[in-house]
Amino acid sequence: MKNLYILVFLVIIVSCNSKKENTIIQSNASETVEKSLKINNPIVTDKYTADAAAIVFNDKVYLYAGHDVAPNDFNFYKMEEWLVYSSSDMVHWEEHPVPLKTTDFKWASGDAWASQVIERNGKFYWYVTVEHGSIRGKAIGVAVSTSPIGPFKDALGKALITNDMTTQTEIGWDDIDPSVMIDDDGQAYLFWGNTVCHYAKLNENMLELDGPIETIDLPNFTEAPWIHKKGDWYYLSYAYQFPEKIAYAMSKSINGPWEFKGILNELAGNSNTNHQAILEFKGVDYFIYHTGGIQPNGGSFRRSVCVDRLYYNADGTMKRVIMTSEGIQ
Repeated sequence: MKNLYILVFLVIIVSCNSKKENTIIQSNASETVEKSLKINNPIVTDKYTADAAAIVFNDKVYLYAGHDVAPNDFNFYKMEEWLVYSSSDMVHWEEHPVPLKTTDFKWASGDAWASQVIERNGKFYWYVTVEHGSIRGKAIGVAVSTSPIGPFKDALGKALITNDMTTQTEIGWDDIDPSVMIDDDGQAYLFWGNTVCHYAKLNENMLELDGPIETIDLPNFTEAPWIHKKGDWYYLSYAYQFPEKIAYAMSKSINGPWEFKGILNELAGNSNTNHQAILEFKGVDYFIYHTGGIQPNGGSFRRSVCVDRLYYNADGTMKRVIMTSEGIQ
């Protein structure tokens, strides 16, 4: 009997030690996982940034964003300037001096809303949304620089697009969110709009329209058109409904017809708006967007730019974007 007691006692000790070792192993594993998890979204955490656009130039990505500066108790957009960042790997971002402000457009009264930059013949053209100072509503201006980081200056001394040039709706904010692309044949196009999607050809000087303003019928179009091409397909993505998801359409021609393909990106967390940029860099495709990710005060008017991978299916359609906290590793 004595030997039996001793045997039971030894089994209990071994069992306890085994459980203790397992707990230590599990604890160490949890610590290892936690330490290896790197949060890269949002990509900018010391400022609120929104409405990102990006270009690739000389093996670098240049990212342009509006600067949200609304106070924590202010529930509308307050934006007075645009910011520019650059990266060689999509992970580490360098901030450059402020390249453009709304006050650089003497005819404008404010509001540094969505924009996009494109390079042509050694110059960088920046199409921006601002509030016009004397014509009711939002307008699109153009700034120019010989460097992707600026400084930029007003290229026209007046607006390229004003609210009275589009009459499909009576709202004052239908001429916003410019997106620009130069097609394979050298013809440049400008897309823009809210509630109605507009587009027009640009002259080679990038400062004048080269034909009439056309419209595109897209399901539940809200705003934020983004035009890009990959392979033989043209893609027109845009903010869909409100609060905004991102949807997209495809075409074999930049002039359409466009075939609606569905949702690309879901609601962006606690931000009512979403604004996408799509690009390929070093053979990898990326989707840039914003959320209200910086807490405790982030939200619809204090937004933050994020980046995640974008994938295409064999038939050219795009896979739905998975928004992550890890971002690009």
